[in-house]
Amino acid sequence: MGVSSDEGRAVRREAERVVNEVAQGLRTLDDRSSWFSALSPAERQAVLQEVGGYAMQAHITATDGQVGVARSGVKPTANSSVMICMDPPRYGFAALPADEHVKAFRVLVAVFSVADTRRRQTLCNGSCGHAWHNVLP
Repeated sequence: MGVSSDEGRAVRREAERVVNEVAQGLRTLDDRSSWFSALSPAERQAVLQEVGGYAMQAHITATDGQVGVARSGVKPTANSSVMICMDPPRYGFAALPADEHVKAFRVLVAVFSVADTRRRQTLCNGSCGHAWHNVLP
């Protein structure tokens, strides 16, 4: 049982907004983890794939991984924590067992927030055309 293409697009758009709200400090990770928990298993997998892509595009580092894991509230020994802190980071969070999806979401969003903030303050400071670096309303 998967997600239709229209549903998938809607979930991915919502995921983009949710992740950027956390990265910009507009929402808490706890609040957005509740949103994620309410999704169907197929939607959770789609969101994990999407957010994993954001993390890759943000060029996360092992240091970003360590800082993000500390912020995520997930144990450093959890599969998702170990995967993201490897050098280079490992992806494939959607393939983790369903009972690990919320942990994976928390880790991915926290690590993305660290890396995206670093990039907004350095590489994209004032000269960036990335729509997701604009402050959300």
